[in-house]
Amino acid sequence: MFTNMFAPEKVSEAVDIFLSDFPLALWETLYATVLSTLFAVLLGLPLGILLVAGEKNGVLPLPSWVLKTLNVVINILRSIPFLILMILVIPVTRALVGTSIGTMASVVPLSIAAFPFIARLVESSLRELNPNIIETAQSMGASPLQIIFKVMIPESVPSLISNFTIAITTILGYTAMSGIIGGGGLGKIAINYGYYRYKYLVMMVAVILLVVIVQVFQAVGTYLAVKLDKRIKTRRHHQ
Repeated sequence: MFTNMFAPEKVSEAVDIFLSDFPLALWETLYATVLSTLFAVLLGLPLGILLVAGEKNGVLPLPSWVLKTLNVVINILRSIPFLILMILVIPVTRALVGTSIGTMASVVPLSIAAFPFIARLVESSLRELNPNIIETAQSMGASPLQIIFKVMIPESVPSLISNFTIAITTILGYTAMSGIIGGGGLGKIAINYGYYRYKYLVMMVAVILLVVIVQVFQAVGTYLAVKLDKRIKTRRHHQ
């Protein structure tokens, strides 16, 4: 596989491909990742809130059949491998964006695959809350919606940001797989050049770029989570 990979002609060829194809591929990867994460959060955040607030002893109790249905749907979607899910939702993708090929088309399966995952991450973050905070808000006469939007979510922001960082790096990995069915980005380059044409140096560059992007997302997410963590600020204040 690695025989003559760094030969002068191979390196020159890889540089040409890097300059011609990688800028657009990098943009497509970031575009699909960020947009898919946004849509997944818009769907997953309310679901995660309902899973916690809608419990029998929650601040906004829901009928048990509603919660059971939500849990079943989320579990089913999470259990389907992404490659299979991409194929299953091709009719939905065509209906929404008019095509099943390309970067924009890949956003649909990426969002569908990610929002159940985000719902569970949101649920996990909200369950970490100290129950005393919610009880205090209830004793002061706060409504269920006030408790959700002024207590539960603000108090969970550091944990939510940490979990959203996990989600966006997971979605980034999915974008690479979407290249198999015609999705754009670095995954498409890695598959087209590395798998089909045996240009392994090009594939390695694509992988390195994906690793760098993950590191950037992780660093930014960790920084924001620490910056917004009130507990850390309180400890520093006492010191």
